[in-house]
Amino acid sequence: MTERLRLAFMGSPDFAVPVLSVLAEAGHDIVCVYSQPPRPAGRGKKLRRTPVHVWADDRGLPVRTPLSLKGAGEQKQFADLDIDAAIVVAYGLILPQAILDAPRLGCMNMHASLLPRWRGAAPIHRALMAGDKMTGVQAMIMEAGLDTGPVLATEKTAIAPSDTTGALLDRLADMAAGLAVRALAGWADGTIEPTPQAEEGIEYAHKIEAGDRRINWQKPAAAIDGQIRALAPAPGAWFELRPARNQPPMRIKVLDSRLIDDATRVAEICSGRVRPVQPGTVLGSDLAIMCGDQKLVELRLLQKPGAKPMGRTDFLRGLPIEVDSALN
Repeated sequence: MTERLRLAFMGSPDFAVPVLSVLAEAGHDIVCVYSQPPRPAGRGKKLRRTPVHVWADDRGLPVRTPLSLKGAGEQKQFADLDIDAAIVVAYGLILPQAILDAPRLGCMNMHASLLPRWRGAAPIHRALMAGDKMTGVQAMIMEAGLDTGPVLATEKTAIAPSDTTGALLDRLADMAAGLAVRALAGWADGTIEPTPQAEEGIEYAHKIEAGDRRINWQKPAAAIDGQIRALAPAPGAWFELRPARNQPPMRIKVLDSRLIDDATRVAEICSGRVRPVQPGTVLGSDLAIMCGDQKLVELRLLQKPGAKPMGRTDFLRGLPIEVDSALN
């Protein structure tokens, strides 16, 4: 039988909820949950709790939402919990050394990449943008460095051509839940030996900035397809479209795409056109767009400002885009 441990859980988004749920179901004593503070959201700007906060409140677990853990008071409160371990999943705050040192075993983080590749804030987004074929989730012992600690356990998954960040988040969250229970048990009873990370292959997953979102059709088709899927369902990659000459351009989000890599179909789409074709040119009623490497990407799910996402057929019914026109 798995040893019942005294735990603190530290997490905020939906991605973290399955891990918290499974740890509770496994019989561990969740003595305190830490999460990001409630923040204004929605049209009414009412304070909204994080998904982890909501889950914990619904089950009567004590929740703390400090703005920082750097203060001596917060650190003493954490130490006074007298826990075996802290489990950290997308919490959103840096843990000072005093926090890392307080639990008997230490702090275990569930990280959504194959370390040392994609240390940092946006590992799933950056893996898709880079065209990675494989990703996964790892249980690691936290150190003061950014995702530098030794790894306890790993579970991998292939990245499909249709995967978005949203789809991968769901899959990896389920994987992390099962892995967390196994890794925690092995860490506690000494049957799992931590493995130091490799010193080669380090990449940093910098957070998504505004400049990451605009589509540049001069880039290769694979890069554009990866960008679109990486930023879906939010915050969304976008391009500008002018509905009419006398109207200002509007930002159109693209929330799903596919590379067109079938040679026969590419030849049919480009038939009768002098090559090279200007990047950004619309080459078909299915919104096949020429990219900078003279390869094509088709846009599948789009969103006008203030509207819901629509498949390309419905989108084009309300906002036609002429074949052979140039985007941006």
